[in-house]
Amino acid sequence: MDDRLLDILACPVCKGPLKLQKAANVLVCRADRLAFPIRDGMPMMLEEDARPLASDDPLLER
Repeated sequence: MDDRLLDILACPVCKGPLKLQKAANVLVCRADRLAFPIRDGMPMMLEEDARPLASDDPLLER
């Protein structure tokens, strides 16, 4: 994923920053504990596409 795109993408729920988790192929919003999938190189940024994360999920680690 292009770094410039990551700089402008924000969580559609809280408008906060997203972190790329390459191994899981998702963008993570730590504030809302959501993982947005990346399919065919395109982030799926709809709230209904996001997967909720448990508070102890490794994807939330810094």
